[in-house]
Amino acid sequence: MTSRSASSAARKTKAAFAKPTSPAQAPTKARAALAGGSARVVFVTGMSGAGRSSALKALEDIGYEAVDNLPLSLIAGLLAPKGLAGMSKKSARSAPPLAIGVDIRTRDFGVASLLETLDALMAQSDLDAHLLFLDASDDVLLRRYTETRRRHPLAVDRPVRDGIAHERRMLAKLRLRADRLIDTSDFAPGDLRRLVEGLYGLNKRGQLAVCVTSFSYRLGVPREADLVFDARFLRNPHYVPALKPHTGLDKDVGAYVAADGGFDEFFDSLTHLLTLLLPRFAQEGKSYLTIAIGCTGGRHRSVYVAETLAHWLRRQRFDASSDVLTVHRDIQGGGSGAESPTRKTKPPRAPQARRGAAQTTRAGKANSGKTRGR
Repeated sequence: MTSRSASSAARKTKAAFAKPTSPAQAPTKARAALAGGSARVVFVTGMSGAGRSSALKALEDIGYEAVDNLPLSLIAGLLAPKGLAGMSKKSARSAPPLAIGVDIRTRDFGVASLLETLDALMAQSDLDAHLLFLDASDDVLLRRYTETRRRHPLAVDRPVRDGIAHERRMLAKLRLRADRLIDTSDFAPGDLRRLVEGLYGLNKRGQLAVCVTSFSYRLGVPREADLVFDARFLRNPHYVPALKPHTGLDKDVGAYVAADGGFDEFFDSLTHLLTLLLPRFAQEGKSYLTIAIGCTGGRHRSVYVAETLAHWLRRQRFDASSDVLTVHRDIQGGGSGAESPTRKTKPPRAPQARRGAAQTTRAGKANSGKTRGR
């Protein structure tokens, strides 16, 4: 990539993290929010045991006023057209945004009535309404109920698995209608909170937050991934005895991966692709993007590429790295995530000849323990 094209690419990528330059480029809802003429309301629902309460708590922690299990018949009154709960429009705009939890335990709950309520609310010009649906696989939900020994709300007189199946049938239409679906099956503690903050953070309207995650193909592609890139073509440090116990967060592993003859071209092509995609995603109103980098075991190649890519993305912003999150899901070989800490440390250094290499990065925080995998 020439210096001129690289400079142009940097300007485009930086713009992807900023608010749209013209209101006409943003979707209708986003334009209203940016203009400050609408009050944000997030409805949080989903499968029991999928993390609805945790998502609601995360929203409350970042400044939302949370209301859980409010009877559906009272929602319309709370979100009256003349400002929230009868307040003046000026007062409503200065009030904190609302997060409303709704599930099958809610009094007078019904999917049809909830969808009817949502249709009416989304037609109001003074509301920026969203529907968030939390989900997880049946096996994961069953395990969570078994481990906590809690009773499923629809399994009072039947096995838990039957209650889960019944609830899934009940909520099928609501799931399809959701603006955002989050599958928490593979989430480690804290992952849901970080994702909710990225999606609904109050200081990020009109911005594109990016999560770069490494993973093991042996343990499956992350369900939440928007873009997936395969790093298994790079030479594998797993087969070097001195490097096998280490991870892509270590300098010697990083240097080994970066010295692969195909790494430079791969990384240049990857960043060039993202300079094209990120501005378009931002213009379409996308608020959160997950980029997944995979290798066989999720410990070496994918970790190094993810860290290097995350640093490259941060450099395009020329400011704090709060909107670029790095998660290493399988760095222990068991599928648990490890987030990079906020402190910045020197990255695993690559050969001098590598173009566009990261100069600094945040090292991922890997838990101790014996691991297997490549």
